[in-house]
Amino acid sequence: MPDLAKLYDAILNGDNKTAVAITTAILQEGMQAAWEKSGLHSALRVTPTDIREQGKPPALREGEAVDRLLQSFELNAAAGADILSIESIGGKEVHDQALMYGDVKGCVFALGVLAPRDMAWLWEQITSICHKHRDLVSGADSACAFANTAMQLAHHHLLPEVLAAIIRAMGAPRSLVAFEHGAVGPSKDCAYEGPVIKAITGCPIAMEGKSSACAHFSPVGNIAAAMCDLWSNESVQNIRLLSGNAPEAFTEVLAYDCRLMNEASKHGGAITLRDWMVESDEWLSPQAAVLSPAATIEIAKAIASASDDYPRTVAAGRAALTILQRGLADKKLQLNKKELQWLNRIERAFDQLPADEITLLAEMQETYGALFEKKSYGLPAK
Repeated sequence: MPDLAKLYDAILNGDNKTAVAITTAILQEGMQAAWEKSGLHSALRVTPTDIREQGKPPALREGEAVDRLLQSFELNAAAGADILSIESIGGKEVHDQALMYGDVKGCVFALGVLAPRDMAWLWEQITSICHKHRDLVSGADSACAFANTAMQLAHHHLLPEVLAAIIRAMGAPRSLVAFEHGAVGPSKDCAYEGPVIKAITGCPIAMEGKSSACAHFSPVGNIAAAMCDLWSNESVQNIRLLSGNAPEAFTEVLAYDCRLMNEASKHGGAITLRDWMVESDEWLSPQAAVLSPAATIEIAKAIASASDDYPRTVAAGRAALTILQRGLADKKLQLNKKELQWLNRIERAFDQLPADEITLLAEMQETYGALFEKKSYGLPAK
């Protein structure tokens, strides 16, 4: 067993290399013990926190925060991680403000112009680190900072459900960039855009939903399981419950989910179980409506038909808009007056988007130029 006293000393003294090595060793030993005891297959995904948002505007390609982030990847790779992933934040400095004001054009700019550029640069670095270490997998990213933020704000009635659904779809092209620069999956579990990525790339995806209520509430608890390869839960605090510690309790919930899925598959009922999961959520929320298998394929086709990041993002948003409008026309989706007004407002915003990103960049410079550095995105200074 690794020496915990040495771990505490390393943390207190800022000895990151030793702290990472010991922590990884603790996790790997626990996984090995589970394998020897019960034959449990496992792999250690390490997801360093993207700390590059510290400055205002944030420096995304140079500086101390960038160096520390890349060092974290290197240290974890050397210490025995199996998969490297991240929930990156490039474009978030603009998206947060655009989302707060319901500025659809600003959201498109952040997701379709800024974020893909950062993703391309960052995933070149991550994949390069993975290639240095044998058997280390370049995992995937998540639009958590964008789409999950929107989902939680909608949950608290701080922005419309229909806008959160559109943001979810528009987050997929941004996450796709990781796979275009070396990522192979499995995707991050909080990347609810995972089904769209899977439809385009065929790569495995992790999802979370009803078994992750300890991390966050969501309107997509069942439908999230419809197309997953890994059923995951990333945020379980180690607190005491009546049954036992929370990680133990939620591991039991996860085990029951997996056993049900395995039995359904064994008896030829996997598709039926999938369809029940979809139908139980699909039209109860706009955010669930864009995650059904049919909606996933529709959004994926729209993305694949476009040539570059900005048109892909617009195409994904328009596809999601069409899905919601069709559900409304078919009387499957019920929206209140305010949501209906926002749906129309979003459609008008898409109609007013410029045809090319250069024009959009010029328009957004005046509104959001003070929030981001062009050099952080490889954009010319003028």
